[in-house]
Amino acid sequence: MSVAVNPLQRALIEKAGHDNGFEHVLPALGNTVILASARHRSRAAMVPMAGGVEVRLQPASPALVSELLRSFRPWAGVDGEFCVPTLADLSTLLRRAASLSQALPNQAVHDYHTAVTQALADLPSGSGRTEVERLVRQRVGQDRFREALLIYWGGACAVTGITVAETLRASHAKPWAQCVDDVERLDSFNGFLLAAHLDALFDRFLISFNDDGHLLIAGRISQNDQHRLGIHSGMTLRWLANEHRPYLRWHRERFLLSA
Repeated sequence: MSVAVNPLQRALIEKAGHDNGFEHVLPALGNTVILASARHRSRAAMVPMAGGVEVRLQPASPALVSELLRSFRPWAGVDGEFCVPTLADLSTLLRRAASLSQALPNQAVHDYHTAVTQALADLPSGSGRTEVERLVRQRVGQDRFREALLIYWGGACAVTGITVAETLRASHAKPWAQCVDDVERLDSFNGFLLAAHLDALFDRFLISFNDDGHLLIAGRISQNDQHRLGIHSGMTLRWLANEHRPYLRWHRERFLLSA
């Protein structure tokens, strides 16, 4: 049951949003507080309840709610609503929602196009510009892809959980050159954040994953080398979303050809 929101409650909810990726307050009626951001296109409508705060998300990506359920299922209600018991819990939910909103399609593509436009505007005119533009697009795209995967996987390897950023690589399942458009290239589901040795193997189709996330290892990697590499068939992805599976199937077909 909703309760009347007093000025202090409203101020605290707005501050939780401002501090956690929802810095704009939009006009709303009654007890509802609606928050948005200039950095992503998701919105959050909040209503104080007797047992906490009800959060109704208007996600920029259809995958947002299902990804939040991975971490916040105990607070989940119906139709993508979450009922959080405290302001600290509200801050945690909003922070993850804002981060994912910047990492999931198609916000990463929007940010990529903006960054490319700015980078190209700084280029001098003249011969060779076409090749330079191609390199700029690829560099900016790879940077954006890495940022998206770092956010999505919480800064940890998708298999081992290693959190040393210098050792982590953004691995495409369907390589940049094989993608049909920028949506595929920048799709955070088209790849995994992997430790460097796993990235090298994944990039060369020497390992892959099945539809349950279990590691597949090419037969030409001997047991001794598997041991030295620290890999084994019992390893799995920390989680796997449905949106990963079409890209993984593409990768697995190439893996089976090279295995």
